[in-house]
Amino acid sequence: MIDLRSDTVSRPTDAMREAMASAEVGDDVFGDDPTVRDLEAQVAELLGKEASVFVSSGTQSNLCALMAHCQRGDEYLVGDHAHTYMYEGGGAAVLGSIQPQTIPMLKSGMLDLNAARSAIKPDDSHFAQTRLLCLENTTDGKVIEVQDLHEGRELVDEHGLGYHLDGARLWNAAVALGINPSEIAAPFDTVSVCLSKGLGAPVGSVLAGSELLINRARKWRKMLGGAMRQVGLIAAAGKHAIENHIDRLAEDHRNAERLAEGLATIDGLTVDAQNTNMVFVNASQSTDGLEQRLLDRGVITRWSGRSSRMVLHLDVTAHDVDLAVSAIAQELVS
Repeated sequence: MIDLRSDTVSRPTDAMREAMASAEVGDDVFGDDPTVRDLEAQVAELLGKEASVFVSSGTQSNLCALMAHCQRGDEYLVGDHAHTYMYEGGGAAVLGSIQPQTIPMLKSGMLDLNAARSAIKPDDSHFAQTRLLCLENTTDGKVIEVQDLHEGRELVDEHGLGYHLDGARLWNAAVALGINPSEIAAPFDTVSVCLSKGLGAPVGSVLAGSELLINRARKWRKMLGGAMRQVGLIAAAGKHAIENHIDRLAEDHRNAERLAEGLATIDGLTVDAQNTNMVFVNASQSTDGLEQRLLDRGVITRWSGRSSRMVLHLDVTAHDVDLAVSAIAQELVS
C-alpha cells in the first residue's frame, strides 16, 4: 500500500527496530534511563538549548510548554488555524485554564505581528494577562523564514512575553532552508519537535528550552500522566531517527515535487501548493467514492470534499509516487 495520508503513518525501519531491541534502559521516572538521557541531551544540543524532556506526543509537548510559561487565567497568542489552537483538544484551556487569543496567520504561516501587538492586553484586572506568543514551523508544509522568527522575538522582548515554537516539522524546515535546526530554534524560549512525523519513529516528541522551563515542563508531564518507566525502548527509536533520518527528508521534498508535477498533468486536478513534503490538490469534479477506488488500487488518500493533502515520507519511494499518479489519473478519467 502507498499511504499518502500523513508522514505519521511510516513504519520503523529494520535498523530502528534493532536499535529498540538493543536499547539500554532504566526507570525514567527516577531519571536513570540512559537512552532517554542521551536522546534529551542530543536534541538539546541540536537545538542549541540548555535542556530537553522526552514526552509521548507533540500535543503533550506543546501543552507542557504552555503550562510551563503560563499560569491559570493567563493568555497565549496563537495563529487562528495553528495546530496548538485547533487540533489539540483545547487542552490549554481545559487543563491549563490558559485562554487562547487567536491571531490571523499570513500565507507564509507566520502570524501577523501587527495584529499580535494590538492583541496584547494591558495590565488591567479586566483582562487575562498575555504571557506567551506561540508560532508553528512548518505550517501546512510552509517554511517560515528565520528573519520572520527573529521579528517575533523582537515583539516578545518588547512586551516581556515568552516565545514558544511548535516545531513538529522543524526538521523539514531546516532541510528546506539548508541550515542547522539550532538556527530556527534560536529565537525561542521553548521548542517542541516531533520524532514520529517525517523522522519515522513510532512515537514521541521532545521539548527543549532553558533548565528552568524544562524543569517546570517535567512536573507538568508528570501531572498529565506522561511519566513513563523503561521508555528507553522508544527513545532509542527517536535517537536512531535523529541520527539517521534528518538529512534524508530532502528525498521526501523531492518526491513531493515529483508528485506535484505528476498530478498537475491530470485533467481536472489543480495542484494548489507543494510545500516541503506536502502536496495540496483540488479536483474540478466530484470525488465521491474516490478514496475507496484508490484504496482498491493500493493508494491510501484522504479527501475533504474535492481537496486533498498528500504527504511524502520514508515509506514512499519515487517509484511509488509514479504509481500513485497513474492510479489517480486512471480513476479521475474513468
